[in-house]
Amino acid sequence: MKPFSTMPADVKQNIRYILTDIDDTLTDEGRLRAEAYTALERLRENGFVVIPITGRPAGWCDQIARMWPVDGVVGENGAFYFRYDDTSKKMIRRYATEDELRAQHKIKLAELGELVVEEVPGCAISADQAYRETDIAIDFCEDVPPLSSESVHKIKEICVKAGTTAKISSIHVNAWFGQYDKLAMSSRILKEEFNVELEAVREQVVYAGDSPNDAPMFGYFPNSVGVANVLEFEDTIEHKPSWITEKRGGSGFAQIADGLLAVK
Repeated sequence: MKPFSTMPADVKQNIRYILTDIDDTLTDEGRLRAEAYTALERLRENGFVVIPITGRPAGWCDQIARMWPVDGVVGENGAFYFRYDDTSKKMIRRYATEDELRAQHKIKLAELGELVVEEVPGCAISADQAYRETDIAIDFCEDVPPLSSESVHKIKEICVKAGTTAKISSIHVNAWFGQYDKLAMSSRILKEEFNVELEAVREQVVYAGDSPNDAPMFGYFPNSVGVANVLEFEDTIEHKPSWITEKRGGSGFAQIADGLLAVK
């Protein structure tokens, strides 16, 4: 991982698309601070396509798509994208799976959540679960005292054994039925809403993240950037970002925005 400050000017000038994780990438200790929000706004006002890519729930993503200075949002780890059309005043919603199948999966995921809470002391169903449509989120440090790495991986193992896809973020273990992911839905929103093939613009994308569930995105995009707190996972993350900021969380994201805008 090379310091983001050393990214060449010509590479920065080629960037057109900003895809970014939210938790601990835009936020600091659970709060979205003015510095990071302003960075999103400045990027979009200067012509960048800005799309948060998050594990957060559909209810939150509706609000993000409507009210944040962004061009859409991919939520629940790639289960859907939402984009608010300012002209028609309508929300565009696209899902990876059909309505009936999502309803079936929701019942099974609720049962899985009960099993995990019973098997792993100290964890809890995430406080935002009521707003989710496609996955189960198990909290291991957001609203509960932090669990050990062994306990976190036990949660993931139980979920995988139940036949789900499971990913560890900086705060939750998310589990869902199906093979969709953040990368596939990122490709879909760019193609359907912006008429762009992801493969053709890989080098024009900055993906910003901070944790192991960002690894596939780090591995795919040559100009991926980790905010400084990604170093906490340096020994366990499968694919590391190409670049790393000096600052953590939202301040690190603001550093990315400053660097890109300085050469625009």
